[in-house]
Amino acid sequence: MSVFRKQYTKPMPAGSKIVTRKGKKCAQWTDRYGHTHTDRLIEFKTVDGKPDRTKKSRVTRHATTFTVRYRDATGVVREVNTGCRTKDAAQSVLRDLQRRAELVKAGVITAAESAASDQARTSILDHVAAYIRHLSLTASERHVKNVDANIGRIVVDCGIQTLQDLQGEAITDWLALHRDQNMAPRTRNIYRAAVHGFASWCVKTGRLTHNPVAQVPRTSERVDQRHQRRALTDDEVARLLHVARLRPVAEYGRHVEKTRSQEADNVKRSNWRRVALTFDTVDEAYQRGRNALEGRPDFLAKLLATGEERALIYRTLLLTGLRKGELASLTLAKLDLDADPPYAMLDAADEKNRQGAQIPLHLELVRDIRSFLHTRRIENEGPLRVTQLSGNGRTSGTAIALFNVPRDLYRILNRDLAAAGIPKRDQRGRVVDVHALRHTFGTNLSRCGVPLRTAQAAMRHSTPELTANVYTDPMQLDVAGAVNELPVVGRRPAVDADIAAGSSPDDQTMVA
Repeated sequence: MSVFRKQYTKPMPAGSKIVTRKGKKCAQWTDRYGHTHTDRLIEFKTVDGKPDRTKKSRVTRHATTFTVRYRDATGVVREVNTGCRTKDAAQSVLRDLQRRAELVKAGVITAAESAASDQARTSILDHVAAYIRHLSLTASERHVKNVDANIGRIVVDCGIQTLQDLQGEAITDWLALHRDQNMAPRTRNIYRAAVHGFASWCVKTGRLTHNPVAQVPRTSERVDQRHQRRALTDDEVARLLHVARLRPVAEYGRHVEKTRSQEADNVKRSNWRRVALTFDTVDEAYQRGRNALEGRPDFLAKLLATGEERALIYRTLLLTGLRKGELASLTLAKLDLDADPPYAMLDAADEKNRQGAQIPLHLELVRDIRSFLHTRRIENEGPLRVTQLSGNGRTSGTAIALFNVPRDLYRILNRDLAAAGIPKRDQRGRVVDVHALRHTFGTNLSRCGVPLRTAQAAMRHSTPELTANVYTDPMQLDVAGAVNELPVVGRRPAVDADIAAGSSPDDQTMVA
């Protein structure tokens, strides 16, 4: 058993000069800190003993940390880099390794526990990097990036340097701290799942003997829901689609007003501002915008096409229940508009539940899509251009995208809602966002009397409770009308005779 510093070679540093020390050639050089080093020189020579000019000379150096050599419990000689810069500290590590080897021989601890103890001294960042490489083989690029960021944040905030520092109590305290700072339950569960998956992988690979994060409780998904969404009414849908179609051009026709007093004559034009669009002024602003852009026909045509596509994106989300990422993944090859009924094929890799689905298309929506594609083909003067798709954070290959779904669609929707006069948040705190269009789809299915099992299949939900309790807005249902449709039972005969005679029971004199 021994403690030593390993030798290694490196190319002779630039600017080195060759000197002789104890009869051997050495290279003397100065590092960036101004320290002078003298290392033994290795020259490559040819068969005749002359220096080989095709190979660069190298120097031999000793590692700055000590390595120990010992015999493990199975009798195999192993070398372990201690990471220690002093010999005394390295000898302490060697004694610990020898002691654990004896404990394994005696059956006090297992070989797996001994191996995990060796891994525990390695930097946590090395283990995380290995886990991310393993995860990238099966998960999407977006998921891998999010997991890496979540684990990295916990490692930094909790001061975790090695696997020994990965304790469930520290993770619990971190989650409790961010709960008090109003972090959403779903977000806390995402962080917990990331570090829990990393710890489970460490157990499978022998880096840990048990998962210390398993004891960390998972927050209930239904507690303190941050986003309670509501469905849009028919009037709100009509206003939203109208504004979405006109607003790209109407933005160039907004009135300008002064931000200071109207009596001041010296107000600079840079201090003026454009008046916000409203549902009552969007049509007038649209006409002014068209007049202002008459000299730029190409740009005007682009804005008109943007408005038509944006309105069609909203309408597609409302009539199919697709999620934003699922809609972005649709290509022309996945559409069959001539089928009976017409449908769009959603690949398993692009769907949330990773099963794939055949999405039926409304006949009115099919006509709109046909018109949209025909117009886009004419504007491009030939076949539709090929674009590189990236749905759900992963590259899905080269194909012809059905729609150009913006990444910041939620910001665009917020501006359209404001212009349409639709409140972002109602009196009950429920919000309208891009996913609320899917809630509107589910609510409209219930309003039309679609059976719950059929609505569940249309929404692609795993349970009917999710369709009925989460994605159906009870405020949009005609509960009073449904009650009036009930058959009348238990009515008194005298009341029936009065109603048949045309008189009201209220007109009769009540006798005590």
